[in-house]
Amino acid sequence: MFITRLISGIVLLVIVISTGILGGPVFWSLVTVISLLGIFEFYRMLSMEKSLLFYTGWGLCLVFDGLLFFGKTGAADALAVLALLLFMAVYVITYPKFSAKEVFASYAGFIYAAVLLSFLYRIRAEENGLFLLWLVFIGTWGSDTCAYCAGRLFGKHKAFPKLSPKKTVEGCIGGAAGTALIAGIYAVCINQWLDGVTVSVLPFVFIGIAASVVSQIGDLAASAMKRNYGIKDYGKLIPGHGGILDRFDSIIFTAPLVYYLARIFMS
Repeated sequence: MFITRLISGIVLLVIVISTGILGGPVFWSLVTVISLLGIFEFYRMLSMEKSLLFYTGWGLCLVFDGLLFFGKTGAADALAVLALLLFMAVYVITYPKFSAKEVFASYAGFIYAAVLLSFLYRIRAEENGLFLLWLVFIGTWGSDTCAYCAGRLFGKHKAFPKLSPKKTVEGCIGGAAGTALIAGIYAVCINQWLDGVTVSVLPFVFIGIAASVVSQIGDLAASAMKRNYGIKDYGKLIPGHGGILDRFDSIIFTAPLVYYLARIFMS
């Protein structure tokens, strides 16, 4: 099981890194595919993967990501808001096929798996976006590793015993501290080794801490949703890891945070 998880994790990391470096249409395609798969997994959790609401969410995702690809960011953001009206139209036209709870959950799935994940592409499309993109993964996968190590070494106090019995207060703090350290080192490396690119260490450290905190919240939120719906994983697409949303649940929240904090501190 460990070997399977390790190999699939390495393969996924290689795919993300290689497409991230290429950027442009290649990285956009990866983000769009991840979003479409994520929407499918989310709606399957709701037992609605074959419903009209699901196809509405899928179609909206394609249009939304298409607008971003052609640089129509304002139109994409407007669509993210107006999408609720379209879901409501489906609700009204097909009444009483769907409940209000199902309609709002469907809209949430579109925002969760498409709109929030799109910030990976938005970050990469920014000036020096490649270097900012790695901050997202430092703040998520790096945070996970640091939290795991700190929890194993120093963990004594349960942080969320009903939701995630293995998570400790020490692990959570260690995750944030470790991510801050990695982000700071990353900033120093950029300044030392890359010509024409200069970044401030302190903003990177702050973004690292904030990303770690939000990453842990995103992971726990995903666990809570799965428990509410009685499932262990969102899917089985990635051997040893589960579904797309199981691997990207933290990134869903970390990517928008890094995008906006980078704009605030590095503009």
